[in-house]
Amino acid sequence: MRQLFITSFLIFVLSTLATSQVDDPKIKVDDPAMEKKSSALNKKKPQLRNFTDAELNAFPNYSGTDLGLNYRTSKSTFKIWSPPAAEVLLFFYDQPLESAPIAKYNMKKGKNGIWEAKVKGNQAGKYYDFQIRIDSIWLKNSVDPYAKAVGTNGERAMVVDLKKTNPVGWDSDKRPLLKSFADIILYELQLRDISVAPSSGIKNKGKFLGLAETGTKSPEGLPTGIDHIKELGVTHVHILPAFDFRSIDERPGSPITYNWGYDPQNYNSPEGSFSTDPADGAKRIQEFKTMVKALHDNGLRVVMDVVYNHTGSTENSVFSQTVPYYYYRRYPNGFYSDASACGNEVASERPMVRKFMIESMLYWAKEYHIDGFRLDLMGIHDIETMNELAAALRKVDPTIFLYGEGWTAGSSPLPEEKRAVKANVLELDGIAAFSDEFRDGVKGHVFKPSAKGFINGEDKLVESVKFGIVGGVSHPQVDLTQVNYTQKAWAKTPQQCINYVSCHDNNTLWDRLTLSCKTNSEQEKLNMDKLAQTIVLTSQGVPFLFAGEEFVRSKQLIENSFNSPDEFNQIDWGNKSKYNDLFQYYQNLIELRKAHPAFRMTSQAQIAEHLKFVDLKFEHTIGYILGDHANGDTWKRILVIFNGNPNGKQIYLPDGNWKIICTNNRIDMNGMGMNDTGFAMVGPFSAYILVEE
Repeated sequence: MRQLFITSFLIFVLSTLATSQVDDPKIKVDDPAMEKKSSALNKKKPQLRNFTDAELNAFPNYSGTDLGLNYRTSKSTFKIWSPPAAEVLLFFYDQPLESAPIAKYNMKKGKNGIWEAKVKGNQAGKYYDFQIRIDSIWLKNSVDPYAKAVGTNGERAMVVDLKKTNPVGWDSDKRPLLKSFADIILYELQLRDISVAPSSGIKNKGKFLGLAETGTKSPEGLPTGIDHIKELGVTHVHILPAFDFRSIDERPGSPITYNWGYDPQNYNSPEGSFSTDPADGAKRIQEFKTMVKALHDNGLRVVMDVVYNHTGSTENSVFSQTVPYYYYRRYPNGFYSDASACGNEVASERPMVRKFMIESMLYWAKEYHIDGFRLDLMGIHDIETMNELAAALRKVDPTIFLYGEGWTAGSSPLPEEKRAVKANVLELDGIAAFSDEFRDGVKGHVFKPSAKGFINGEDKLVESVKFGIVGGVSHPQVDLTQVNYTQKAWAKTPQQCINYVSCHDNNTLWDRLTLSCKTNSEQEKLNMDKLAQTIVLTSQGVPFLFAGEEFVRSKQLIENSFNSPDEFNQIDWGNKSKYNDLFQYYQNLIELRKAHPAFRMTSQAQIAEHLKFVDLKFEHTIGYILGDHANGDTWKRILVIFNGNPNGKQIYLPDGNWKIICTNNRIDMNGMGMNDTGFAMVGPFSAYILVEE
C-alpha cells in the first residue's frame, strides 16, 4: 500500500487534535487566528450532532440486495440507506461537473432506513447525486456508495444500461482453468506502469485498453504488455487499485499526475484516469471489461487490489455524507481511529458495512468476471466478515482466490483476536496472507535498506527462509523460535501463504540489492536476483512476482513511489533485451514449477511427509529433498540446494542417480548432464537442483 508514512503520521497527529479528521494536511489546525475564526463560524452555523456508537449500532439493517440504481428503459429506481435522514433529495444533471441540476426529486422514506425514488422514462446517460438532511443540517451533495458508474472525478454518479457496456463476446467469456490454488503464480502490476513508457509499443498508454492490446513490441522487437505476461508464464495478473480513487484530476487539460490509488472514492466504478473518456461512466465499464476479456482470452486470470479498510477522505466521503460516523471506527472520545495510517479505518464488523463489502466484491466478480481479490491491510477487517465474504464469493465460483496483507498500519479499537491478521489466518476460511517472514528472510529487513538477507550473506535468517519453503505450515524441521515475526505456523495449508521478495511497496528487488550490496558487481547482484526468485518459485505456497523485476526493474531507489512521476514508476521495456538472460531464467523457473507438482503440494501432511531438509554442513546454505514422487510428480526425488555465500561450496550429495536441472545460474528441465561424482560444486549466490527419475 501506500501514501508516504510521514504524511500518514502527520494526518494521524492532526486527527488527535480535532473531533473530525482533517482531509487536507496543508490546513494548519493550530493557527490561533484560524481557530478564532472557526469558533466564530461555529457559533453561527448549526453543527451536525455526534452520534454515539450505541445510536449507530441501533440503526435498522436492510436485507435487500437492490441498493443504489436499478435501471430499466422504462424507469430507474434509486434506493439509499440512511436511517438518521429527515429528508433526502435526488438531483439529475446533464453534465458530470459544476452544472446546475436539470431535475430534483423528493425521495420517499420506507422501512429499515431506506429512501426510494422512481423516475419514469429512459434516464441512461444522465448524471445524479443525493443530498441528505439530518435534523436541520443539510449534508453535502454526494454519490451513493453503491453507484456503479460515475463521471469526471467521481463527483456525480451516472445512469447506465450495463448490458450495453459488454464488449463483443462478453457473454461467452470464461475464466481460465484453475485446478488448485496451489497452481497460482501471481504477477502484480499498475496499469499506468505497464504501458506508459515509450518503449512499451502500446498505443493506449496508461489505460485499461493498453493492457488489452496484443502484438505490441519493444524497440528491440520483443513482446511487451499482455504478450510478455503470457510469454513469462504466470497465471494471475494482480492489478493495483482500478476502482475510482480520488487523487487524480480527470478533467481535460489537467496536469498529468500519478498515484497508486490507495485512496478510495467510489468502490463500484472503474477509475476514470484509466479510461479514454473519464466523463463517460459507461465507457469506463466497457473498457475495463475489454481488458478482462483480453486477459482471459490469453489464459490469464485477473485479481483486483481492493481497499475497503479506509477511504481517501473521511468527512467528505460518500459514507460520511450518507450515514455520518456509521462506516468508521472511533475511540470512546469520538476521535476516528486510524489503523490504516491514512486518516480513518472502516468498521467492517457493522452489519451494513459488512453487507456493503460483500455485495461490492460480489458485483465485481459477477459483472466484471474478476477471478480474485487482494485485500489491502486485511488485518483491519474482522474475521467474521472475511469468512462470510469468502463463502459468498465461492458460491459464484469456488476458484476465486482471496488474499491480503495480514497486518494493520496502526492501532485499532477492534480487538486483536477479532482481526484478520496473519496470526489469525488459521481461523480464516482458505484466505491467504503475505509472508513477510519469508520476504525479509530472503532479502533482509524491508525497512532497513542496507540490511542483507539469505541471498547476500546474512546467516541468521535461514529458518525464516525455510518457513517460506514449507509454505508457512508446521514442519518438524523448521525451528519456529528462530523465525522472524512469528513463533507459530500460521497457515493451515500452503495455499494460505504468499511467498514474495518484492511488490509495489518499498524498494524493488534490484534497488534493494543496489542499496545493500554496494561493493558487489552487477553480475553478482544478478546472481543474487536469480537465487531469490529460485527460492520463491520452488517453495511451497503461492509465489508472487512484481511486474518488471524479471528484467531488472528499478524505481531509481525511491522506496515509496506512490505519487512519483512516470520516469520512476514506468517499466523500461528496453531492459528486456538488455537483461534477456535474467528474463529467460525467470521464464524457465516458472515452467519448472508448472511442470512439476512436487513444488505445489496442497496440504501440511503432504509437505511433512515428502519434504525433508538435509544438513549440508555449511553455514548459510539450505538443502532439501522432495521425495517419493511428491504430489504425484514424475520425478522420484528432487534435491534443491541454495548457497547464499559469496564463495562456492562443495556439497556432498545423497546417494542417487542425479540429473542436473539447475547449475551455474542456468535452468534446463531436460537436464544438463548427470552428476555421478558424489558431490556438487555450488557457485556463490546460486541454486543447484538435481533430480532422480
